[in-house]
Amino acid sequence: MTDSPWTRRISGLAFWLAIAAVAVALIGTTLARYDVIGKLPGFMSFVYMAMAGGGIAVLALIALVMNWRAGWPAAGKAVTALVIGVAAFGALSLLRSTAADYPFIHDVTTDLDNPPEFAELIVPEDNLRGTEGVEDWKAQHREGYPDIDGILVAMSPAEVVAKAAELAEERGWTIAATAPEKGRFEAVAYASWIKFEDIVVLRAVPADGGRTRVDMRSVSRVGQSDLGENAKRIREFLAALQTG
Repeated sequence: MTDSPWTRRISGLAFWLAIAAVAVALIGTTLARYDVIGKLPGFMSFVYMAMAGGGIAVLALIALVMNWRAGWPAAGKAVTALVIGVAAFGALSLLRSTAADYPFIHDVTTDLDNPPEFAELIVPEDNLRGTEGVEDWKAQHREGYPDIDGILVAMSPAEVVAKAAELAEERGWTIAATAPEKGRFEAVAYASWIKFEDIVVLRAVPADGGRTRVDMRSVSRVGQSDLGENAKRIREFLAALQTG
């Protein structure tokens, strides 16, 4: 077996491309986390890295074959590149698979006919992006999240707002408005390492038997599909509110 210089070159190329791809993704997502660049560009740095991972994995496989024929002179770099490439491309494939499990919407509410309205925070003008309009949004919502509904609690509206503010602080949300007298609470929640911003509004109105009806809405500011994040947030938050 001959130790060809091309074996080392191709192995080295695959290795350094893999390292560069990881560096781009880490730098891009970290800059987005701290708002040095936009959230979407930061996320796309991960997507581009993951797409490049497929090509890097192929190059690493070629390098491994060359290593096998040449007596494994640079096997370590080839294997490292292969692992990084497969992991990156696999992460993107998993993300796509996860997205397919949820409706292609990013505005989730417990009351489709009369969603809680924001007073302080602003819903993006293109909030129905990715859908064919309000009725399409409602249809996808009903099919994807049939369990999302308001709750009744044995508290006054003012007490609900106070409890909501307490729960929001525990979760690291940024509180935008508390209006106990109006039964309204608004905050900004965060998702993933990038800290995508989702705006949240809670509405509390008196109901029969001295109880309060609580409805909630969670809207992503960027993107089209939220990968189920807003529905998950509403379920968890209302469950915590209900248990007191």
